Amino acid sequence: MLSSTGCRPSVGVIAAGVAFFGERERACRTATRLAVAALAAISLSGCAQFVADAKQINAPQSRQASAKPVTVVEDAETRPVRSRRSTRTQVASAGPSDGIASYYSQGSRTASGEKFNARDLTAAHPTLPFGTKVRVTNVNTGRSVTVRINDRGPFVRGRVIDVSHSAAESLGMVGQGVAKVKLDVVE
Repeated sequence: MLSSTGCRPSVGVIAAGVAFFGERERACRTATRLAVAALAAISLSGCAQFVADAKQINAPQSRQASAKPVTVVEDAETRPVRSRRSTRTQVASAGPSDGIASYYSQGSRTASGEKFNARDLTAAHPTLPFGTKVRVTNVNTGRSVTVRINDRGPFVRGRVIDVSHSAAESLGMVGQGVAKVKLDVVE
């Protein structure tokens, strides 16, 4: 390359040009790195929000009772069931009074938050409030036991109550696993 004078540029001029373009290239590289870092930070914050949302959606459902009060649905055949905030049970017929009972002897926590104990006289019912006492009578043998509702269930169609292993022994249904029973709300 020739200069305007027709001579080749001196080494100093070339060094100054390289230095100029070198600084410009370094500045472009720095700007590119900053842009990439900013985009990465934005992407990661979006991913973190997505992961947090996914954890809420995919979180396993616990059997803990919610802190919200029970909503009472009135119907022509039943009176309202006790709200968790009320102090007295006002249960008339909050579910079927007879049907098939089963028993369970394993579990860690109940829906009411208590630790499950198969030796306690407890039961799971789909709608009765926690703490309700129910007399369960085996229709075939006439044996009965009073249990306290502390869990939700049974989750098998046609069954009205799941009793603890101890209650099942009192009813004489351990050998069969299920029994036809009649339910009476005690309190």
